[in-house]
Amino acid sequence: MRKDAEFDIIVYGATGFTGRLVAEHLLKRYGVGKDVKWAMAGRSADKLAAVRDEIGAPAETPLVVADADDRASLKAMVERAKAVITTVGPYQLYGSDLVAACAAAGTDYLDLCGEPVWMRHMIDAHHETAKKTGARIVFSCGFDSIPFELGVFFLAEAAKAKFGHTLPRVKGRVRKMKGGFSGGTAASLKATMAALAKDPSLIALMTDPFALTPGFKGPEQPKGDKVEQDPDLGAAVGPFVMAAINTRNVHRSNLLTDHAYGRDLVYDEMVVVDPNAPPAPALGAEGGPKPGEGPSKEERESGFFDLAFIGLGEGGERLTVAVTGDKDPGYGCTSKMIGESAVCLITEATDTPGGVWTPGAAMGMKLVERLRANAGMTFEVEA
Repeated sequence: MRKDAEFDIIVYGATGFTGRLVAEHLLKRYGVGKDVKWAMAGRSADKLAAVRDEIGAPAETPLVVADADDRASLKAMVERAKAVITTVGPYQLYGSDLVAACAAAGTDYLDLCGEPVWMRHMIDAHHETAKKTGARIVFSCGFDSIPFELGVFFLAEAAKAKFGHTLPRVKGRVRKMKGGFSGGTAASLKATMAALAKDPSLIALMTDPFALTPGFKGPEQPKGDKVEQDPDLGAAVGPFVMAAINTRNVHRSNLLTDHAYGRDLVYDEMVVVDPNAPPAPALGAEGGPKPGEGPSKEERESGFFDLAFIGLGEGGERLTVAVTGDKDPGYGCTSKMIGESAVCLITEATDTPGGVWTPGAAMGMKLVERLRANAGMTFEVEA
């Protein structure tokens, strides 16, 4: 982390739909020019000024012009900040130069990435550089994958307190959820599919549960690809579209914490379904939100999520924890999660060394407590 930086946090992509929500959260929670010094960044000074005025930020709110296609502007931007939040995706199209600039400069980086193949490439390219410069590169700081990654972390901590050890089988289950995925998430999926079509050798990496744990392969993992009855939940469950990124991040967290959840962790994610209901539209289907689009404020405010994490031990031990959020997952909760992650990283997790991290491995219980206090989330032991 750059201790002498002009700004604590720069929100890059602040004129986009999600970036604007991140700026709104920082404005509401921390004001401007106070304990957390933050700035808005994007390609157009005029658009930045317009968004600043629309969200009610004061005229002195700092604005930074930077463009994903201009490496010099990215370098200049990251050298002014302790941490850069980027909402400019798909990251495989627009993120690589920014990760490289942050890793080289020793600037912390946080994004909303759900693109495991690109993330693995970034780990291979920049983990060692970031370790040397002290940059903490933290992917997946939104609904993918904070509630899931921290849910498994919170379950492991609760299991150690109750049983004296972690539980090797963990089920992540989406019990209820209201609110859609973002247009950026859909665009990321389309970009990933295009990359796989261009280079089919990437498919093996995309389908590997341990894609983000170079050098480590754990036990075989459940596929979670068909509707089934879950006896531990007492409900029918089916495939969950975000499992392909969340499970990878959980295994990377385990690796980064020296296998705090056990080298034999078996983890899957599924969503409660009504077997008689018609299938939900596919992510990225026609008519869904496009990048830069999203739900109304009323829709965001009425959204929520309720997740259960069920841990099972070989001796019959069982423990369930719940993680909930009070806004729609893809926008309302996500914007608060990434904002609080950045503040946590630079103010509380200052001892975390450089490297490519997951939020839970980098910040652990510090982030849990901050999300409880400032982001409308709960983490509770149920049974």
